[in-house]
Amino acid sequence: MPHAVTLIRSASLSTVAEYAYAATAPAGSRLIFLAGACPLNEDGTTAAPGDYAGQAAKAFENMRTALADAGASVEDVLNTRVLVASSRREDLVAAWDVIRDSFGSHDVPSTLIGVTVLGYTDQLVELEAVAAVLDS
Repeated sequence: MPHAVTLIRSASLSTVAEYAYAATAPAGSRLIFLAGACPLNEDGTTAAPGDYAGQAAKAFENMRTALADAGASVEDVLNTRVLVASSRREDLVAAWDVIRDSFGSHDVPSTLIGVTVLGYTDQLVELEAVAAVLDS
């Protein structure tokens, strides 16, 4: 199935970034704005307390489910914002590595942000996303 999202990699900017610098979707695409995907289990408890990578994996899994429920997939994501409750760069990178690897070759434009606190008890990671799909 064709996807609406086109990732844009800039030859004028650093190649150090492990993501595309921009993404577009054509006119007529249906945009999907996802709430922040939290690392919550079905019973409402926070998955993987104290584990940045484990929470990133669960947040990604929950985002994938929300995308499917909206008629989209990971390849339809236009951009993400990864929120990590830490001021330590290594904690942010631990979460980012999981998110980046989970997207595979769809290296979606992303912003990684360290924050003071997130909404659920023991929550360390949250993943926001916007997706676009072709209307049929």
